[in-house]
Amino acid sequence: MKDGLHETAMESADHPYWPRSLSIPGYRPNDRSMAEILTFLFSVSGALLLGTWLLSGWAGPRLGTGRRLVLCWFSVCGFIHGVIEGWFSLFHLQIPADQHFLSQLWKEYSKGDSRYVISDNFTVCMETITAWAWGPLSVWTVYAFLQHKHYRFVLQLIVSLGQLYGDVLYFYTEYREGFTHSEKGHPLYFWFYFVFMNALWIVIPALLIVDAWHHLVAAQSHADKSNGPRQRNHID
Repeated sequence: MKDGLHETAMESADHPYWPRSLSIPGYRPNDRSMAEILTFLFSVSGALLLGTWLLSGWAGPRLGTGRRLVLCWFSVCGFIHGVIEGWFSLFHLQIPADQHFLSQLWKEYSKGDSRYVISDNFTVCMETITAWAWGPLSVWTVYAFLQHKHYRFVLQLIVSLGQLYGDVLYFYTEYREGFTHSEKGHPLYFWFYFVFMNALWIVIPALLIVDAWHHLVAAQSHADKSNGPRQRNHID
C-alpha cells in the first residue's frame, strides 16, 4: 500500500523533486543528461586540479606535496564558489525554467536538495555570501601561497572558517526540516549529491583551520621571542 502511494505521488508531480507536493511554477525538465552534467563538473575540476598542481610545482617558492594539494583545493573552490554558486546567486529565480547549462546543473543537483529550485531564503543568502566572498578569497589564497605572502595563512583561516560555518548551517537547517527536500536514503541524490559532496566542505576546511592555527601560533611565538621580555611588556 505504501509503495502504491509512493508511485502515485511520483506520477502526479510534474517534476522529480522532493517533497512530491512541491510547487515549481514554470519548471522545465533538463535536456542534458546527468552524465553530461557530471562529466562537465568533474572535467573542469580535474583540469583545475592538474593545472594548479603543475603551476605550484614551478611558480613561486618550493612547496611540499601537502601544500600543493591545499592550493589545488582552493583553486577548485574558486571555480565552484565563484562560477557555479555565483550563477545560482544571480539567477536562482530563473533556474527552474531556464535551460542554460549551469541552470541545468543546478536542476540536476536539486534532486538531492530541492531548496535550490524554490529559491529557499537561507540557501540564497548562504550561496550569495559563498559566491562573492569565499570564491574570490579562495583565488586570492592560491595567489598568496604562490607568492609567499605573509598573510597567506590568515586567508586560509578566514576562508576555511567561512566554508565550515556555512556548511554546518546548510546541513543543520535541512536536519531541522527532517531532510524533506531529498529522497532520503537514495544512493545518488541523497548520499552522493547531498551528503558526500557537501561533507567535503566540512572535513577539509576543518583540517585547514587546524593547519592555519598551528602556523599562526608558531609565527606569533617566534615574534614574541624576538621582541624579548622588555618589549613584550608593551604589547597589547
